[in-house]
Amino acid sequence: MMVIIYMITILVIAAALFYLFGYSYIFNGISKTYLKGKMSAHIDDGKFFTHNVIAAGNPAPWEKDPEYNKTPLPENIVEDLHHSNTASFLVVKNGKLIHEQYWNGYTELSKTNSFSMAKAVTVMLFGKAVEEGKIKSIDDKFSDYFPEFKNKAFAENLTLKNLAQMESGLNWEENYKNPFLPNAKAYYGRSLIKATFSRTFKHHPGERFEYQSGSTQLLGFAVKKAVNQTLASYLSEKIWTPLGMEHQAEWSTDESGMEKTYCCIHATTRDFAKLGQLFLNNGKAGEKQILNPDFINQMRTPTEKSEEIYGMGFWINYDNPIKHYYFLGLQGQYIIMVPEHNMVIVRTGSYNNIPKKDRGRPDQVKFLVNETVQLFAD
Repeated sequence: MMVIIYMITILVIAAALFYLFGYSYIFNGISKTYLKGKMSAHIDDGKFFTHNVIAAGNPAPWEKDPEYNKTPLPENIVEDLHHSNTASFLVVKNGKLIHEQYWNGYTELSKTNSFSMAKAVTVMLFGKAVEEGKIKSIDDKFSDYFPEFKNKAFAENLTLKNLAQMESGLNWEENYKNPFLPNAKAYYGRSLIKATFSRTFKHHPGERFEYQSGSTQLLGFAVKKAVNQTLASYLSEKIWTPLGMEHQAEWSTDESGMEKTYCCIHATTRDFAKLGQLFLNNGKAGEKQILNPDFINQMRTPTEKSEEIYGMGFWINYDNPIKHYYFLGLQGQYIIMVPEHNMVIVRTGSYNNIPKKDRGRPDQVKFLVNETVQLFAD
């Protein structure tokens, strides 16, 4: 009996200390992962979080190529997709759906977590706000929107472009495995303001590239303030509905209703593919210009500070013989654009140990590009 009392006492003290030092979000994380039979965040955890709806209107389903699903995937691709716990694999060529396959109970109606693919979507909204004059320039200072940042060391000259290019100088370790680091606090915590605005800066903005979820979350705060509406509704009006998405999506939020702009758009694979096609079409949907082509070029132009592997929201591989750029999310969420072959490749799933030997870029992306292009070559 005494042992049980001691154990309960220790647990109560530990819980009190967690709350006292600002780690109470860890209990939320445990309830949404371990108690759900998962080891970490996962692609179908959207139902466990509050969210804002990204409404769809006037759906325009994909046209299927005459060769749709007539070419079976070769054994090496199937083995790779199976090994990486893939949920969906979809290929669009010349604007038509040519291959689509699902595993592990997922279907074309399943909505899965974009994870960090949402970073590129946030940058798209940034570009749209600039295009509409709601943001004067990509070089606007963050402190113009949040004056308290004028008093932070190094942060006075932080620009929105610095945030989009991952050159903010923010003191933020991008680590999803350590529950005491800021990614976990942003994902499971109650307040994104507390998770991000409390961070200091360790370098002058524009000095160096460092991929950080916190930078995109700060960008999201500025864009939301500029457009004066939820980012989910802005995305619906400016991109989701004009693209003819087939289904509404959900964007996870904190308790205040602020979208997790570094993460967490829950959508179908087919609708994710439409985002990729928008870029192959240089911002057009049919005859309508959805996103400014000059801004699109900035997004897919690799920066010098990143050593030519990152633009604004996009990861880039122009040193591969088959050039491509892509949306990238945790556990292997990809929307890959292959301009030379007018091809979009989407892969979703739960790949927890992705090899990233190519300067931080997943090995699987290059493999899928090279093999898929060869498979569906004209």
